[in-house]
Amino acid sequence: MKSPSLQYANALADIALAEGASAPAVEQFAEFNTAYLASAELRNVLASPAVPKEEKRRVAEKIATRLGASKIVCNFLFVVIDHRRTHLLPEIFEQLQNVLRERQGVAEAEVFSAVALSDDQKTVMTQTLQKATGKKIEARFSLDANLLGGALVRVGDTIYDGSLRNRLDGLRERLMAE
Repeated sequence: MKSPSLQYANALADIALAEGASAPAVEQFAEFNTAYLASAELRNVLASPAVPKEEKRRVAEKIATRLGASKIVCNFLFVVIDHRRTHLLPEIFEQLQNVLRERQGVAEAEVFSAVALSDDQKTVMTQTLQKATGKKIEARFSLDANLLGGALVRVGDTIYDGSLRNRLDGLRERLMAE
């Protein structure tokens, strides 16, 4: 069963992609989410059962309008308010980003290396990962002092271990098996 935040994210993604407005919708929703996270007063108003639904809608619309949000985002916020799921807005935003990346064939990769990679090495690593996954890769590179050499890559739930430690462990296992 899908989580409620994923269901809402899929619904907004469906509409935004159908309208060809996925990038603006994400940006506008991000701005509203930032305002939501920054204001305890806003969170309280939207979560309070004592505040009528119409008032919550007015508050959300006023903020969304100030932020330049489209009708798609405003209507989406109204649905979330009507179903009393405003507490899920941060989760919905995170899920929305993941859903849109997946639908657009984009994957995030975390690349950990023992030494800093040159721009050429980063380009080759990204191209290799794109070939291996069949997706466009958005890579983040960082150093890991625990690696002896090589690299460790995480794409989603998959880990590609090209570290020297992994190779040494494999060699040790083969030698012990003989």
